[in-house]
Amino acid sequence: MTRSSVRDYDVLVIGAGPAGLAAARTAASHGAQVGLVDAQPRAGGQVWRHDVMHAAPVAARRAIGAVAQAGVDWLAQVQVVMSGQCPSSSQPGWLLADGPQGALRLRYRRLVLATGARELLLPFPGWTLPGVTGAGAAQALAKQGWPLAGKRVLVAGSGPLLLAAAATLRRHGAQVLGIHEQASMRALAGFALQLPRWPGKLAQALALGPQLAGIGYRSGSVVVAAHGDGCLREVEIDGARGRERIACGQLAVGYGLVPNTELAQLLGCRIEHAGAHPQVAVDAQLRTSVEDVFAAGEAVGIGGRDCALVEGAIAGHMAAGAVAAADALQGRRRHARAFAALLRRQFALDPRIHALAQADTLVCRCEDVALGELQGFSDARDAKLATRCGMGACQGRICGTALAELGIGRTDSLPDGGRRPPLFPVRLAALAGLPTDDSFNDDPQGTHP
Repeated sequence: MTRSSVRDYDVLVIGAGPAGLAAARTAASHGAQVGLVDAQPRAGGQVWRHDVMHAAPVAARRAIGAVAQAGVDWLAQVQVVMSGQCPSSSQPGWLLADGPQGALRLRYRRLVLATGARELLLPFPGWTLPGVTGAGAAQALAKQGWPLAGKRVLVAGSGPLLLAAAATLRRHGAQVLGIHEQASMRALAGFALQLPRWPGKLAQALALGPQLAGIGYRSGSVVVAAHGDGCLREVEIDGARGRERIACGQLAVGYGLVPNTELAQLLGCRIEHAGAHPQVAVDAQLRTSVEDVFAAGEAVGIGGRDCALVEGAIAGHMAAGAVAAADALQGRRRHARAFAALLRRQFALDPRIHALAQADTLVCRCEDVALGELQGFSDARDAKLATRCGMGACQGRICGTALAELGIGRTDSLPDGGRRPPLFPVRLAALAGLPTDDSFNDDPQGTHP
């Protein structure tokens, strides 16, 4: 390997969302040499994704600026594809990554996983029509400059993300026809009554009010089908008024988030389940089951931005050996996690949503596998081999989580959770740079301890 292809860090942070930014800045504040890796060209993660038309929130600018001032080595557009263990006891691990400058071997003493989450998409008749996206996906597309001026958009699904998505879509010129929340009015009222316990969350909600003025908000309202000939024309809704059809050109529907645990699984970290979906198991100090590997934010359970920030700081302190500083933040973490638990209770999915997919409804969009083709299989491996479900470009990240939510099967029934290296498609040239045991005796940068 070439001199520029190997980098050594005291602390390596994977993911540059709120948790990763907090972890990197905090670890660097203790004098650690820190590397921060993200597949995106700019830091911020999904919640603070760069908006081509509007300035980033103040909190995002401060967090990103603090990392830059701390001297963190920022590795943008770099995708981690494989992990390994170094034979040297002083250098416990390495990750193979690929980026604009080619393959990188990233060596670390301590690793922080801040890999975030992805959107939970659930199948229903018509969900594969052009014009149907996730709520978070629509928000991301809008920020990237997707043309929305004058487009009639319906926002549906569950959780506070719907409000943020609707506000973003309107700010980019869309005509938001309404927000359809599947949770009941009783559940929403219970949520609102407890919101004052978290003044910051209450302030965020109040700030969204003027941005959503005039947009109808319906509770107990579920998208049951999307209709169109080649593209979306109408959305069928089941709510308090019965069934009705709404003409629109875009449907943004999402049912919350699912932790990204693939890299943690590859590293051998213990995985636990919150309901149907996996998350990285950690102790109170955010240590995983693998020595010198920590995890924070959505990867250890969906908790939102505030939770990610405090957990990132705890993980950064721990990775730098500042245990007392980490312990001082435990109260804030418990408070933030209590809000996450409230969200799970009050926005639990209506059983109607789990029954929407029909036998001919596609569940694996990459390989065109319908729900009916999966009937009769006792485990995920048999279904995968017979139908290729989960073997397409997304490697089961969409259909696997959807099927788990529907109670049909879980990819974690497969060895290593069904995850094998590489984690993402990668150039053969990058794989050719995989180190051998002997290569660890070489030190191209002269920095290996």
